[in-house]
Amino acid sequence: MGILSGNPKNEPMHYGEIYSVWECSMVAKGAVSCYQAYMNHAGDKDLKKILEDLLDQARLEIKECDALLTENGITPAPTLPERPVVALEDIPPGARFTDPEIGAKIAADTALGLVAASQTIGQSIREDIGALFAKYHVTKTALGVRILRLSKEKGWLIPPPLQVKRPDGE
Repeated sequence: MGILSGNPKNEPMHYGEIYSVWECSMVAKGAVSCYQAYMNHAGDKDLKKILEDLLDQARLEIKECDALLTENGITPAPTLPERPVVALEDIPPGARFTDPEIGAKIAADTALGLVAASQTIGQSIREDIGALFAKYHVTKTALGVRILRLSKEKGWLIPPPLQVKRPDGE
């Protein structure tokens, strides 16, 4: 197999892998900035716990993806500045994100993260990159289930049209 044999870490990354790893880092950096702001806006303690776990995951992805890029001679996306902690009471009610809005946004972000991780797994020819994004996929799946449960328990979930009555004969 030549250049693509042996230790995957010694194999070159192809352009799709480079872009996907770089994009993952960039998106995670944006998530840290956004979720720090959401922490200031959130009032629900369970929502704050999920936000903390999402922040931890985003920081892990930044660390691992930036290390992978740097090891392969690629400059990672710049890191955004940390957001200051602000008391919820200091945010005017009309300027605040509500807990249901935050819940819906993090659910959508997590779903998009699953798709991106799946795409990276599918395009990777380096086993280490595929495995890294499989790990992210599993973590995002677990976080997505927690977000869904929280949204249902708190009454924040707005379901699509439901089929309450099935047609006869089925």
